[in-house]
Amino acid sequence: MKYGELTLGQVEALVNKLGGMEGVQRFLSGELLVSATAKVWKTWKTIQLGTGLQTADDFRKEVVKAVMKIGDWANDILGKPAFTATTSETEVELVVASVAELGFKDGATRKDIYVRAQELGLDLCPPEVGPQLRLQYTDQPKGEWLVIAMEPITGSDGNLSLFYVGRDGDARWLYANHGHPVCFWDGDFRYVFLRRK
Repeated sequence: MKYGELTLGQVEALVNKLGGMEGVQRFLSGELLVSATAKVWKTWKTIQLGTGLQTADDFRKEVVKAVMKIGDWANDILGKPAFTATTSETEVELVVASVAELGFKDGATRKDIYVRAQELGLDLCPPEVGPQLRLQYTDQPKGEWLVIAMEPITGSDGNLSLFYVGRDGDARWLYANHGHPVCFWDGDFRYVFLRRK
């Protein structure tokens, strides 16, 4: 063995650090990148959850009252049992990362994006982040669209959807679309994650 000074225990520890044999295969194929220094994610925005809005109708009314818009699919998944809102006030720190910043300059599937983000110290958002971010991000620049990294919610059509927060011209949208694990995202798409504490 070329590196005979390594013990079997050390080799096993390396395999475990890479995420088991699946991680080793991803590392050897170039899908998994290992850096010498851990990525430090800067908080992009801090928002409040548990603001008293509990039901889909609560959120719908607030979005309309704020002169914002809700897409049909977002409206649909707001009403599904998988959409929940916390009852206690909580402050969460959000991080925005492009697919390229997560190591996939040529793009990746949602499943791979989530795995990599969690390896790099980011967590998925609760679904409430979507409508709360829409309500609290009033100065969103025109043309910006952000995908909420969350567990997808199955819509009435049977498709999995994620919330998006976007601004198209003067319209500020809560939108939803493309939540299937094999949906492919180009490197320039930007996701919103929770900053791990």
